[in-house]
Amino acid sequence: MDIRSKARTLPGPVSDPKELPKWNYDGSSTGQAPGEDSEVILYPQAIFKDPFRRGDNILVICDSYTPAGEPIPTNKRAPAAKVFSDPKVVEEVPWFGLEQEYTLLQKDVNWPLGWPVGGYPGPQGPYYCGTGAEKAYGRDIVNAHYKACIYAGINISGINAEVMPGQWEFQVGPAVGISAGDELWCARYILERITEIADVKLSFDPKPMQGDWNGAGCHTNYSTKSMREDGGYEVIKKAIEKLKLRHKEHIAAYGEGNERRLTGKHETADINTFSWGVANRGASVRVGRETEQRNKGYFEDRRPASNMDPYVVASMIAATTILWDPEK
Repeated sequence: MDIRSKARTLPGPVSDPKELPKWNYDGSSTGQAPGEDSEVILYPQAIFKDPFRRGDNILVICDSYTPAGEPIPTNKRAPAAKVFSDPKVVEEVPWFGLEQEYTLLQKDVNWPLGWPVGGYPGPQGPYYCGTGAEKAYGRDIVNAHYKACIYAGINISGINAEVMPGQWEFQVGPAVGISAGDELWCARYILERITEIADVKLSFDPKPMQGDWNGAGCHTNYSTKSMREDGGYEVIKKAIEKLKLRHKEHIAAYGEGNERRLTGKHETADINTFSWGVANRGASVRVGRETEQRNKGYFEDRRPASNMDPYVVASMIAATTILWDPEK
């Protein structure tokens, strides 16, 4: 979740990442390379309009490589790109809708925004999608982020206040394949820049407050071409069965500290048990009532934590449901 950036001046406007030069940074300063061979190479991958500088300025999502052209170990985009370029995956046109939850904290005390320092607000109940000074904390930040993402060209599809006060959510998608990861990372970057301006700390911790408070996830909605066509519900059920068989592998890749969130309480399933159900928010995977009725649509993997890497999660779901054969 350590999002970093640097800026450079170009001779003129650019609209395609292929037109951009590669760049580099000092990997010894980020713990990604030794001091005697510290150069890490940046490959431009996706472009968004810059909501801070505006005009012809752009934000560029890059991934990182060694000078020899090998992805560095923390580059999760490169292996995801291989999955999403597989002909079987391309044919299925995988759609993702990512529900990013996050918590706003008072910077100097690491305590949720709006909470009395060292104390607690009233119990959960009135805060989810709430309105009013005693229920919604940080709406100016949330709305600024919403507008900035729309300006940037990110397919941000909504926002809402979450169950725990000081916690919010935005949704990205539907986005196809690896673009879901590019858009979510850019939206996260924009959010952290805005909280920086507001002097508020941004947390993607999956369980920022212990006790009877909801955690923070990044529910991942997913469908393929086959699932969206008539009779797709049967394809969905087969995909969910595959996810069940690889539950442990997925959990291991779904974010750090997720065991503090997936307790079986607060709209989660227990981390050690896979379950699915229609309209069940206490299950590992939820199928919407409309999907069941229409016999086609999408499903929601509710296991990913708020700090998950969307390149890892999206490509893993696609690989398991489209490429993996349990019989082999």
